[in-house]
This record gives sequence, structure tokens and C-alpha cells, in this order.
Amino acid sequence: MMTCDPAHSTELICFAQRDISNMSRVPKYFQLMQPVFQTLKDLGGSGSIEEIDEKVVQLLGLSEEVANQPHNLAKSSQSEVQYRLAWARTYLKKYGLIENSSRGVWAIAQDKRHIETIDAQEIVRVVRELSRAEREAREREPADDEIDEDDIPEEVQSWREQLHRILTQKIDPSAFERLAMRLLRECGFIHVEVTGKSGDGGIDGKGIVRLSGILSFHVIFQCKRYQGAVTASHVRDFRGAMVGRADKGLLITTGTFTRDAMKEATRDGAPPIDLIDGDLLADKLKELQLGMKTEVVEKVEIDEDWYLSL
Repeated sequence: MMTCDPAHSTELICFAQRDISNMSRVPKYFQLMQPVFQTLKDLGGSGSIEEIDEKVVQLLGLSEEVANQPHNLAKSSQSEVQYRLAWARTYLKKYGLIENSSRGVWAIAQDKRHIETIDAQEIVRVVRELSRAEREAREREPADDEIDEDDIPEEVQSWREQLHRILTQKIDPSAFERLAMRLLRECGFIHVEVTGKSGDGGIDGKGIVRLSGILSFHVIFQCKRYQGAVTASHVRDFRGAMVGRADKGLLITTGTFTRDAMKEATRDGAPPIDLIDGDLLADKLKELQLGMKTEVVEKVEIDEDWYLSL
């Protein structure tokens, strides 16, 4: 276990050493290929990104600290594990073992469902050869245990990173609160207002959500422009501030939530708190076309063999 001598080390150096230690314990992307493939088999052949990431972390027995080690904070709200898992899926897809839908669901290719084990080194070699023409202008090929930081995994769309950069670096906190208000109103909330002030326990605003025009719930929300992970202690602090003031709580962040934070949010016997992380926030803004537009060209082809192979 790494220790820091207060007499010779500053707190900042201790944190840096801990981050380096955690980073070294994050599996390389090629080491994650077999766990990803096995997880998809365990899930019945398909799974969402969230399901895959969570089950791979459990399968490998990664600690909370290692699993939540942030990736390059200036570029992404992902953890380093999530980033490398995205690369593992990208390589498996380029090799033809798995495929993904437009809704972010990954599945084992129908003609590869009989496979039990894969050769990660072979996958890396083949995919690198297929991509060699695209890399000719670059100075060198990344080593097998490296990822070219000039690239991003196929599933990590550039618009997400651009949005994350805008929300965390270019707009001020009050603008982010106004964005949260607009988002909630677009989602059907009424009487939404920002109420945040010092000594208010971190509560930024409140609103009322009405279901089917009959039932209504008072909700208070908190906005966290985080580049890292929101922890269970943050959730507990927010719950302490909301008790007796609302039916539900809503935590909105540009970052992520640790597994313990997600468990704490739904802990039995405690007031429920809903969580919106950076990815879900991006998806909702895209769905509601708040500050962005999408162009879709639809072409539908029926693959009868796919249905017959289920």
C-alpha cells in the first residue's frame, strides 16, 4: 500500500501518486476484450454500454477507486476504465466479433455466437493492419499496450466531447443552472426556479413534475459541473438538505457517478434521488434538440437471417 510522509510530501503530491497507482491497476484495453465478449454472452448476446461496463468491473473485481479513476479530464467525463472499455468494443467491432445499434446496444455478431474465447493479440494485429493506411501519415504506430490519444473510440462521439467541453469550461455556473431549468421544463416540470444560495445545503432549485395530469411530486435539484465522479458522500449530503422539503431529489452532473453513489441514491428507507450523469444529460439535450440539431437519413432493410438466427 502506498503511503505519504507528511514531513516530506505535500497533499497534492500524495494525490498525484495515488492517481498514478490507480491508473497502473486499470486493465489495458486489449486485456478487456475477453471480459467484454464474455459479458455479452452472459447477458444473452447483447447489452447496453452501462450494463457491459458495470458487469466487466464486477467480473474483474476492480475496486471503487480504480473503477472511478478519471480519464483525461479536459476531454471527457468518462472514467479511465470506461474509456478503455470503449476501445475494447471498438476493436472487437472492427474485427467483426460484435456490432452496435444506433441506440448504443452492443451485440455479438450472429455468426460469432459460437465463439467462447478470443485472441486479443490477433485482434490487435488484424485491426492495426486494416487501419495501417490511415496511419501512414503519423510518426509511429502505438505500442500494443498504448492507445493513440489523437483518436477516440468510435462510440465516443465527438459531439459529446464538444458538449462536455462547453458545459464544463465555457459557460458559467449560472448558465448551467439555467440550462437545467430549461431541460426540466422541456421534460414536463412546472414552477421550476433556481433557489440556490449560501447555506442552502447545495440545493440549486426546485420544481413540480406532474404525471398524467393527476399526480404531482415536488422535486429539488442540484447541479454539479464536475469533470470527475460524484461520490456517495455528495449524494448523502444532498439528501440531508432535501429531507422534509420535497418528495424527490434530482442530481444533475456533467461528470459521472460512482457505483456507491448510485447505490446510495436508491438506498432502501431513504428518500429517493434520481441521477443524471454527463452521458444521459447529453442524450436528453440531443433528444430535445436544445442547442443542437441532428440530421437523419433513414433507409430500412430487413435482414431475415438475423431473425431466423435468434
